[in-house]
Amino acid sequence: MNPAPLLQVSDLTLAIKSSGREVVKQVGFSVSPGEIVGIVGESGSGKTLAARAVMGFIPPAVARVSGSILFGGEEITTMPAKRLRAIRGAKVGMVFQEPMTSLNPSMTIGRQLEEGLALHRDLDAAGRRALILDMLRRVGLTDPEGALEAFPHQFSGGMRQRIMLASVMLLKPALLLADEPTTALDAVIQRDVMELMVDLTRENGTAVLLISHDLGMVARYCSRIVVMCQGDVVEQGPSEEILARPQHPYTRKLLAAMPLRGPVRAFEAGPTPIVAVRDLVVDYPGRQRFFAKSAPKRALHGISLEVKPGEVVAVVGGSGSGKTTLGQSIAGLVKPSGGEILFQGKPIARSEAAWWDYRLNCQMVFQDPYSSLDPRMTIGDLVSEPLRLVKSLTKAQKAARVAEVLAEVGLGDGFAERYPHELSGGQRQRVAIARAVVRRPSFVIADEPVSALDVTVRAQVLDLFAELQKKHGFSCLFISHDLGVVEQVADRVVVMNEGRIVEQGPRDAIFDAPQHSYTRKLLSAVPGLESTEDGGVRLFWRLGDSGQA
Repeated sequence: MNPAPLLQVSDLTLAIKSSGREVVKQVGFSVSPGEIVGIVGESGSGKTLAARAVMGFIPPAVARVSGSILFGGEEITTMPAKRLRAIRGAKVGMVFQEPMTSLNPSMTIGRQLEEGLALHRDLDAAGRRALILDMLRRVGLTDPEGALEAFPHQFSGGMRQRIMLASVMLLKPALLLADEPTTALDAVIQRDVMELMVDLTRENGTAVLLISHDLGMVARYCSRIVVMCQGDVVEQGPSEEILARPQHPYTRKLLAAMPLRGPVRAFEAGPTPIVAVRDLVVDYPGRQRFFAKSAPKRALHGISLEVKPGEVVAVVGGSGSGKTTLGQSIAGLVKPSGGEILFQGKPIARSEAAWWDYRLNCQMVFQDPYSSLDPRMTIGDLVSEPLRLVKSLTKAQKAARVAEVLAEVGLGDGFAERYPHELSGGQRQRVAIARAVVRRPSFVIADEPVSALDVTVRAQVLDLFAELQKKHGFSCLFISHDLGVVEQVADRVVVMNEGRIVEQGPRDAIFDAPQHSYTRKLLSAVPGLESTEDGGVRLFWRLGDSGQA
């Protein structure tokens, strides 16, 4: 006999107060004790709002129109505020997408972890400290004592997410709401955080509601999946069934947008690389600390690689591996400490003319377009900016070029007069790509260009990037921690770890027969995908969890 659901959401409808527009429409799902259920959908599908309603965290501009939320048999929607505060944290915990925004930057980690225990547990200071230290060891912090006196900014993204998870699991909640808990993390750290979360919840019999747009991760960890689209639940059922035999067109659309490996791309590469890096070294100076200065940090240890004409070379590795520093060094944004960069066979640092020619032919697409696009400039002005130094084009020709490239990236009439804040994330990334290709450069560096996008928008941007690369023939250095994306776009793969290249080679050789232990570790963290005849996908594991081929 199946146990009664711990959480039962029935006919939940939420609407914008000012307009009455429904953003969550008669949503219903359940979570049983110890069960892990995933909610998937694009940005704006209502999945986060539905989950936050369980905690009573609906934004002031949104109102509940109808529906019921039962937690442990108690109705959340009519619960007195005092009782709701007693449940939050103690019975229902929540892990947010970005821990840096949910951890207080002005408080030490120790004080923040102690807050919940002081509020919900009858323990003295020594008892609270012992529990906190034990939990910090459990989540993988090597110096728990030191962490108590540290601040959030002193930890990496993965460590901050572990600390956030520790703060929630200290109270042993019956239900954990995890809202995109690993979106910004690389593959290995993502797997580590998810495995840690699953282990901690299983020990305590905690139920989990996992909100994500990563279908592969949801399928790996969740027994059931709820698919949401524009506020509606369009499909739900066992994970394997949903992935292998999707029934709703929207579910099939989501699955079709997941990156899949295509055939090896044929292109004619000349004998001279478009860009070559020889023994590149980058050192960051040490930080001044009162009367002493810490030792400098070497970010790149003698990196050498080549990018051939028309080739897409992907650089992969964990956070802190040096891949972004490599891209910024090649783009001229970080000054190397040693080594040289060659453009079409000529060292760029030996003459001003060579450097000028290289900088005009090298463009960059950044990870976050919102921070790289000037909010005071229109889209037309942003895209035309790289043409200011092109003296061979008249003003009318520049305007025509801008209109042409905006049309190429799918931003037609009217977009040139808009500002960045008026566009969606996917549209802003299209603007960033348009700005990079408007000069018709021969080399483009793309630094995590789709990491912040949901699955369908990501697929659209990747298809657009491939079309532009084929049309204009530029070479590309594609930096990413998403191995699924790399498998789709790359001709050749360079694997970095701790500032060194540990392996490089053709895409299929790297993915099918990795030689280095770190490459095997990366690949063991993510599933491979194969299409099924029923319009779905099948997950398979290239390597075991140990990382052995």
